[in-house]
Amino acid sequence: MRKKLKLAAACTGLACAGALAVGIATAPAPAQAGLFGSDDKAGVSYETFTDMLHLVMATDRAIYTKKVVARLAAKEKVIKASEHFEDDKALPLPAQMFRFGAETVASKTDKFSYQLLSLWPINKQNGPRTDVEKKGLAFIAENKGEKPFYGEEELGGTKYFTAVYADVAVAGPCVTCHNAHKDSPRTDFKLGEVMGGVVIRVPMK
Repeated sequence: MRKKLKLAAACTGLACAGALAVGIATAPAPAQAGLFGSDDKAGVSYETFTDMLHLVMATDRAIYTKKVVARLAAKEKVIKASEHFEDDKALPLPAQMFRFGAETVASKTDKFSYQLLSLWPINKQNGPRTDVEKKGLAFIAENKGEKPFYGEEELGGTKYFTAVYADVAVAGPCVTCHNAHKDSPRTDFKLGEVMGGVVIRVPMK
């Protein structure tokens, strides 16, 4: 049986995911017990919770990649995208935008965290460290991102539910950037292939 997270208020679809992402609870103060509710409130599974979070993350990332970077930098060539975007007065790369979001979330809540990792990281710091990360990244690479990976692990004395979702090359600039980068350990990525994974962690209570 799946373990449950207790939600403070009933919510559906993307509206629910958005509320969770910013830590908003809408139930009256006397009845709520934080983001995950209380013992007398119905809940959703950890899998459903991380699925909703990932849906928002992946959608925002794909839109930025396709509607901003691919259009302005690759197609219309009015501005370039660069990992040194401040010095180059350029657009941040999609992976950088994703990291900025993760860092901001981490500074505002400890209810969940997320990061972008890969078996073929350009920056070695973005490689897997834990057994669950390694198993998760291998799993999504083998099944071509068709299914996410779910697991549990203990880090620093805290037990976590950890989910790993495929990060797929959704536009040409993703492939071009990784294949051409001097520090990339792999240079044969193709459009639609799994390039890494989004790792989402939720402390289990």
